[in-house]
Amino acid sequence: MTTPRTLIRSRFDRIGVALSALCAVHCVSGLVLATFLGLGGGMLLDPRIHEWGLAAAIGVGLFGLGFGALRHRQIGALVTGAIGLALMALALAVSHGAGEAVLTIAGVALVALAHLHNLRHAA
Repeated sequence: MTTPRTLIRSRFDRIGVALSALCAVHCVSGLVLATFLGLGGGMLLDPRIHEWGLAAAIGVGLFGLGFGALRHRQIGALVTGAIGLALMALALAVSHGAGEAVLTIAGVALVALAHLHNLRHAA
């Protein structure tokens, strides 16, 4: 039986997956546009976008992954998500370019994987 809490937590996990996908698309498109076409460097690579994105990922991860770990008593998704968030935070410390993109995409992939794991164990 699906409870209102399960629905809310599942919603956070779905939002987490969607944000991860948007972040990956932003990262790749920004890198391609700025590197190969010389476009969008100012707006797409603005550090504030990355800082706000990380803050959103932390907030969604805290609720979705944190409450999921409490509910199904498995911390694997929480640990995977935390490692992904750490990689995303580390990406803020390196200069713009391929290294930042690799760290960010690896981070968002782990966060998305953690949210998907949470969704499979939502029942």
